[in-house]
Amino acid sequence: MTIYRDLDRAQLDAAYNNTAAVADVPRILDDWEQRSAVIAAAHPRYLDQRYGPRARNRVDYFPAADARAPVLVFIHGGYWQMRAKETFRFLASGPLAHGISVASVAYTLAPEASLAEIAGEIDSALDWLAANVERCGGDAQRMFVSGWSAGGHLTALALKNPTVRGGLSISGIFDLEPIRLSFLNDKLGLSEEDAAALSPLHHLPATSPPLIVAYGKGELPELQRQSREYAAARAASGLPGRLAALGDHNHFSILEELASPAGELTALVRELIAL
Repeated sequence: MTIYRDLDRAQLDAAYNNTAAVADVPRILDDWEQRSAVIAAAHPRYLDQRYGPRARNRVDYFPAADARAPVLVFIHGGYWQMRAKETFRFLASGPLAHGISVASVAYTLAPEASLAEIAGEIDSALDWLAANVERCGGDAQRMFVSGWSAGGHLTALALKNPTVRGGLSISGIFDLEPIRLSFLNDKLGLSEEDAAALSPLHHLPATSPPLIVAYGKGELPELQRQSREYAAARAASGLPGRLAALGDHNHFSILEELASPAGELTALVRELIAL
């Protein structure tokens, strides 16, 4: 029996199972952890800065050399229920090479927190950063937000925060209805009303900072569709930004384009800052 578009439950589960779709994910994550440890050792001063009361309400801050550098805030993925900011510290390498400070945000995972609570924690982290980046080395008037997968969804929601000057959503989820109907909802516990309320696709604002929506051409078709449809909806509403399809990247390899100083995602961050 089909439950979403032309997909039955098993097909829908497979359509959003990025870990199963990419070979050797444990090796990839281990490589990220090792590279992240190197970055942390080189920039230990502002690791695990607390922005809220819960255990995972922490930010890693990697300052660029210029005390008034623009700031990229990165939100990790893991379908709002797994992964940790520590795994993604390696991504700071690309922006730092171009004089961009990087803040990597952690948040409470489902089911310990609802998705609405997670979104609220990101908002609190942005407020904390706006009040504190200048003492760490950064320009509070030039804060940009980016995120991958679930972090791409949270990036889209974060655009409403007045501290944010622009965003880069990487392989994000913008319509939560298929998530609600899949295995991913076992921990998220989204109701139909929750999914509608927290889907950026269904709540396009009247105004917005620019948002670049990026995805890999080698990703699962549903992930590609989500990015294309959201970017098209924003464009149709006259909101600034654009769609960026990156090579044949899968859901994991696409992040190498942010970790590299010469990467396409790093270039998109620089494009945002220059707007």
